[in-house]
Amino acid sequence: MTDSNLILYTNPMSRGRIARWMLEEVGEPYETKLLEYGDDMKSDAYLAMNPLGKVPTVTHGQVVVTEAAAICAYLAEAFPQAGLLPPVNLRGPYYRWMFFAAGPIETMTTVTTLGVSHQTSQERMLGYGNQEAVENALSGWLKAHEHVVGSEFTAADVYLSSHLGWGMAMGTLNKNSVFVDYVARTQNRPAHQRATEIDMSLGAPQ
Repeated sequence: MTDSNLILYTNPMSRGRIARWMLEEVGEPYETKLLEYGDDMKSDAYLAMNPLGKVPTVTHGQVVVTEAAAICAYLAEAFPQAGLLPPVNLRGPYYRWMFFAAGPIETMTTVTTLGVSHQTSQERMLGYGNQEAVENALSGWLKAHEHVVGSEFTAADVYLSSHLGWGMAMGTLNKNSVFVDYVARTQNRPAHQRATEIDMSLGAPQ
């Protein structure tokens, strides 16, 4: 327990791990409130904050933020001293690839996991085209950039790396060398290691 006004509502078997990594990068004290799937997440009190009844949710004083990408973006702006928000002239790729992960990558991996099939003629309706297009677009960028925004690690790397690591582990993304190298260099950070150790102590798998 801390006296911080930052609170993370999470479960170690969830996307809450992304939010915890981001909080560890920010370096501000925060409180963790664990929620179990089922009654905890569907309680009236929690639904008042997150109507979908899922995690993560982060509260910062009176501010309530849901959705892992939004949490990463908010924390980077709320705590600029952490250096996780690039200058305005570099926010094009920052926002582009953060929300590429939240949109095309997440949709594609979900469709793949569920085994949903579609016709080639329907690809334009999906928003991401197909898996090859998604992977080629991202690989091309990461081949030329150490991080999402050049040489500097930002909140976009927290979110994108989390999705790539998860996708490769689950077999919904190909383990090409570009993705493997990017995940290795972005997740070999003290904040990620701390976050992983905390969630593992709470029941998350390695």
